[in-house]
Amino acid sequence: MSEVFEGYERQYCELSSNLSRKCTSATLLDGEQKKQKISEIKTGLEEAEALIRKMDLEARSLQPSIKAGLLAKLREYKSDLNNLKSEVKRMTSNNQAARDELLESGMADTMMVSADQRGRLMMSTERLNQSSERIKEGRRTMLETEELGVSILQDLHGQRQSLLHAHNNLHGVDDNIGKSRKILTAMSRRMDRNKWIVGFVIAVLVVAIILILYFKLRH
Repeated sequence: MSEVFEGYERQYCELSSNLSRKCTSATLLDGEQKKQKISEIKTGLEEAEALIRKMDLEARSLQPSIKAGLLAKLREYKSDLNNLKSEVKRMTSNNQAARDELLESGMADTMMVSADQRGRLMMSTERLNQSSERIKEGRRTMLETEELGVSILQDLHGQRQSLLHAHNNLHGVDDNIGKSRKILTAMSRRMDRNKWIVGFVIAVLVVAIILILYFKLRH
């Protein structure tokens, strides 16, 4: 919730409670004392109206998810202010009979209802504050999750690069093995050819020796 709005809200609640007490005391006064008290109450009502206008402007400048709850609270504050205005209008009546009728009808009950309404307003404010904290906590969790996801993606990218590098190395090793296989095959063929040559030479020598021995033995 906006700290500016909370500041205006605290000021309004304190002012509303003060005006309620003044209304209660004003109903028991007469003459100039009553007029002075009503004048003070009217000044306070003007201040309360100014605070509600400020809260309204602040609430409408916030995000929609927060604005809706604050505007709902404002409607209750406006209703509370209208009740105070109605009480002042009744008190400004110069008709003594109307004053007695208001007293007999239970002005104390009316003030008790207003106090109960303000209590409900404060409870609503507390619930909205708790909701705002939960929203903030959810936002922090979402940001932490997003950061974790980015870190995981970076790790996966690094692992992919490592695998590609390893694949390239293996490809190079395969090329070297292929070259070595060709060299070994050529060497094997050369060795086979040399074996045949050596065998042929030996066979020629054996035949030559046999011929020499044959001719010597005949003579």
